[in-house]
Amino acid sequence: MDKLRGMETFIAVVESGSFTGAATRLEMSAVMVGKYVALLESQLGTRLLERNTRRQSLTDAGRVYFDEAKRVLEQVSIAESSVERLRAAPAGTLRVTAPTSFGGCVIAPLTASYLQRFPDVRIELDLTNRRVDLVEEGVDLAIRIGDIHSDDLVAKYLCPYRMVICAAPDYLAHHGTPHTPADLVDHLCLSHTVWTARNEWRLPGVEGEVRWKRDAILRCNDGFGLRMAAIAGAGLLLQPEVLVADELANGRLIRVLESYTPQPRPVHLLWRQDLRPLPKLTAFIAHIIKQAPSVPSPFQGEG
Repeated sequence: MDKLRGMETFIAVVESGSFTGAATRLEMSAVMVGKYVALLESQLGTRLLERNTRRQSLTDAGRVYFDEAKRVLEQVSIAESSVERLRAAPAGTLRVTAPTSFGGCVIAPLTASYLQRFPDVRIELDLTNRRVDLVEEGVDLAIRIGDIHSDDLVAKYLCPYRMVICAAPDYLAHHGTPHTPADLVDHLCLSHTVWTARNEWRLPGVEGEVRWKRDAILRCNDGFGLRMAAIAGAGLLLQPEVLVADELANGRLIRVLESYTPQPRPVHLLWRQDLRPLPKLTAFIAHIIKQAPSVPSPFQGEG
């Protein structure tokens, strides 16, 4: 049996709390997980886990072995990283996380062009709006929107994240064009269900801020669905500019209230501090920074 694989499997069982959880994490069957643990216990001559039909717990030997096995695997990872740093060209697996919409529209295409340049790299791109812990989850690079509050990470400004208010030509022809946020009272507005009184968008009005209409005619939990509804003439749409760039360019959606959109938020690249970062990461960061200004619409002008 591969001793390191056995250690990895045992650690996964402990951290996930079950053989089934470990199997999902390691992409193997629960039966195979059980075989690895059984063989490991046989080689060590002692039980590492106490198991019954409802729960499992570590034995005294299991607790000691768990701590030492984690140290061994960490040292193996350090050794592999040290060797990888000696390579002239980027290689290995790069783990990247980005917000769902921005990541899908901007980062995914840039990832494709990066992989064409560096075919020895494999990228795991996690698109999520969850705040990922780079250290705890072993992520190499994060793209985040908004202000950064972290002293233990390197942050590099990438671009502004602009919002736009728009509507289909047919809608504007039927309902008229709003000229100030106060005009929203006479218009049909579309809204995302994640917007609440706590995080809804506020527009800079003539006298203070004006809330984006909370009595929206349509609420949806999917940005694509909202765009399709807006294109069909359902109402005014407030969305990140990058998501509607094509529709604005081809005239399917028209900008309105351009002087009253929310202030752009900054987009940053974040990565862990390392005196000798791996070529796969430094090359990816350089690629994103170089290519991002060429992305249509949201990257022009500012940044």
